Amino acid sequence: MDLALFDLDETLICANSNSLWMRWLASQGYAPESLIVEEQRLMAQYRQGEIPLETYMNRTLAPLTGMATLTVSGWVRRFIQRDIVPRVYPAARERLAWHQQRGDTIMLVSAGGEHLLTPIAQRLGLHGALAVGVEIINDRYSGQPCSTLDGRAGKAPHLADWRSLQHEKRFQHTWAYSDSITDLPLLEQADHACVINPDIQLLQEARQRGWEVTHWEK
Repeated sequence: MDLALFDLDETLICANSNSLWMRWLASQGYAPESLIVEEQRLMAQYRQGEIPLETYMNRTLAPLTGMATLTVSGWVRRFIQRDIVPRVYPAARERLAWHQQRGDTIMLVSAGGEHLLTPIAQRLGLHGALAVGVEIINDRYSGQPCSTLDGRAGKAPHLADWRSLQHEKRFQHTWAYSDSITDLPLLEQADHACVINPDIQLLQEARQRGWEVTHWEK
């Protein structure tokens, strides 16, 4: 049995899931329209290394502050059905099915919040998600992250921590799929690194290292 690790945004789906989530919240009246533009600005700053992930998460989790977990779960189910499922690449579905037929363990690995990533993983038939923990107090969201998974360096250490807990599982090989240079540390750990619609930097790295380069279309 192998381990297959998938990034979500621009890898499994043709969009950024948290940006879609902000738009969904605003469309339902659960967040101000201004948060859509603010999220895009914060994401750009995070990608440029100008702000830490905590800053981005603190702001984008704000609409959930004080909300009951059951209420948000209902929101997330509707959001996934409307905005995530239709954006999954057909080729991504085929690759997921291939791993499933092989009996591989399939995990979503993302710097997004677990309140979104875990249900998305379940909806897509994956085994789980490694994501940013979101604080819950008395069955309500505090609006704060409780653990950090840094998209630049933290995915690989977080994966190592998770693997150390898999006492009964011995993976023969590891597959990793991503579109971004920020996931280079994760891809370097894989026996089979697959870059999907890569950015320029990752494309250059992939060519130098002889990694599989694939272009998925919606």
